[in-house]
Amino acid sequence: VTMPNTSTAGRFGRLGWLWLTVLVLVIDLTSKVYFDNSLQMYQQIVVIPDLFSWTLAYNTGAAFSFLADSAGWQRWLFALIAVVVSAVLVVWLKRLGRNDTWLAIALALILGGALGNLYDRIVYGHVVDFILVHWQNRWYFPAFNFADSAICVGAVMLALDMFKSKKPEEPAHD
Repeated sequence: VTMPNTSTAGRFGRLGWLWLTVLVLVIDLTSKVYFDNSLQMYQQIVVIPDLFSWTLAYNTGAAFSFLADSAGWQRWLFALIAVVVSAVLVVWLKRLGRNDTWLAIALALILGGALGNLYDRIVYGHVVDFILVHWQNRWYFPAFNFADSAICVGAVMLALDMFKSKKPEEPAHD
């Protein structure tokens, strides 16, 4: 007789964490609409002098404007990648067990960010960025948004999860 695996979260895995994905998506899209309507392109509103500003920038590329200067095909390539990654993340969430809460949160954050930027790419043809981190007037980190932040936090959590000690599965009893 094989004992059922008590670590699984049931038929729907950890899809219950999709509420976090929706929260990230709502905050991301709302903040983008606000800053897109409130700022002129590249206008800066200093929040913390020499460190942090609001600004408005459009990114037609991927992370750090990768391929932003391409002829427009990158919009659909990055949209396709986001759709595939999002589908994989949903399946992964569904397959998680009850004890995989940390991993479920990480995946839900990444999914919310991916969907937020996917929406921008499909609807506007570019991603709206508005957070600018800088050091004095010498160093500027590329502008980013809430979706990018959620993806980064989720990715760090995912990486940390790889280093977590896992309990070995109990052998099946006959």
